[in-house]
Amino acid sequence: MARKKNCPKSISELTELCRESYMIPEKAFTTSNVKRGLRNSDGSGVVAGVTNLGLVHGYVLYEGEKRPDEGKLLYRGYDVEKLVEGYIKENRYGFEECAFLLLFGVLPTAKQLEYFKSLVADYATLPLNFTEDVILRAPSRDIMNKIQSGILALYSYDENPEDNSLENQFRQSIQLIARIPTIAAHAYSVKRHVFDQDSLLLHRPMPGLSCAQNFMRILGKDVTFSEKEARLLDLCMVLHAEHGGGNNSTFAARVLSSTGTDIYSSISAAVGSLKGPKHGGANIKVDEMFTDIKNNLKDWNDDDEIKAYLEKILKKEAGDGSGLIYGMGHAIYTKSDPRAVLLKKYAKDLAKENGFDNEFNLLEKIEKLSPAVFTKVTGVDKTLCANVDMYSGLVYRMMRIPTELFTPLFATARVAGWCAHRIEENLTGGRIIRPAYKTNYAVKKYVPISKR
Repeated sequence: MARKKNCPKSISELTELCRESYMIPEKAFTTSNVKRGLRNSDGSGVVAGVTNLGLVHGYVLYEGEKRPDEGKLLYRGYDVEKLVEGYIKENRYGFEECAFLLLFGVLPTAKQLEYFKSLVADYATLPLNFTEDVILRAPSRDIMNKIQSGILALYSYDENPEDNSLENQFRQSIQLIARIPTIAAHAYSVKRHVFDQDSLLLHRPMPGLSCAQNFMRILGKDVTFSEKEARLLDLCMVLHAEHGGGNNSTFAARVLSSTGTDIYSSISAAVGSLKGPKHGGANIKVDEMFTDIKNNLKDWNDDDEIKAYLEKILKKEAGDGSGLIYGMGHAIYTKSDPRAVLLKKYAKDLAKENGFDNEFNLLEKIEKLSPAVFTKVTGVDKTLCANVDMYSGLVYRMMRIPTELFTPLFATARVAGWCAHRIEENLTGGRIIRPAYKTNYAVKKYVPISKR
């Protein structure tokens, strides 16, 4: 029997048959004045809400024109640089203090901070049999996906998961801040055991340690780490804890929260967003690019050779073919990303200590040379700065943290900001978030199946 017209023989053939139905011409976006990516024509974000949490400053508007400015990041009105200087000067770990500030809106007193740290320590141990039933029985090659499923599974261990009272939201938020690092570390250990044929080592959090110290302890094969490494990881967590309401993962958390759904659904959606290579997964893309550059340069100190290879990357003749120098540029920051500035400042000593000073210097050269190369290749004179992803990957490598955990570490910190934004959305949002989409087709007449 002859095959009927348009009858596909494979999914591949069916895919080609249907591809055209997804195509939308460029003019459909321009004629309808669509804010693609929720961005204005000048690249600034469409204002979708008001927040008392993070302020991300990277430019000023002068008579309607964007002008580059030094980057600033504020948590609840406090400059992150000053927060970091404060706790380092007092020889303390800072992530728990920042998490308290984001959740409760004020800097904690010494007694309040100690109580908060004790709550985090109490909650850091996962519920009974959670690792065995949720992580071991369904291992994942990707740790971010396992964090997502782990967060959703925590719903079943919560005796009051749907209660959106303020007190219950605080309780749930503190539990998630405490437990996600443990889920991430255990998920990695199980992945390594199942897929990499390594030994299975599962360590428990230890009371009295900071979040950063406990993560290093749970992750390590021999449960040892230096104080400098833990301090630097703590700094990374502070710098990743919050970045305004408009970043993709935080907005995802707010979108779901606006429906009235539970916290586990909202935060797992944020994790899924952060996984993307255009968002939190960018630190892995930087690491891949950096490895490629190192392998293709004969002299890491030769500026001309570095510039020539960066040109090849921008022309899609090298790297992954994307034409992007990962780690350079940001949607808001122009002259500087304060997170990258702080990370460079405090990572330099550890780089020398751990034998990474040559790699650190090469990253600095890439940061310094990229703007001029970008202008030469594209013809666009744009103020371009390194973002936090430029240095975070190398920092993690210096601490012997595997690539698979780069983005999960981002998530373990950003959960503090996500939870605070969820609470703010529940208290002040008032309406379900629902933007409009312009339809791009004419009404069609139904055709009976026998005549198609």
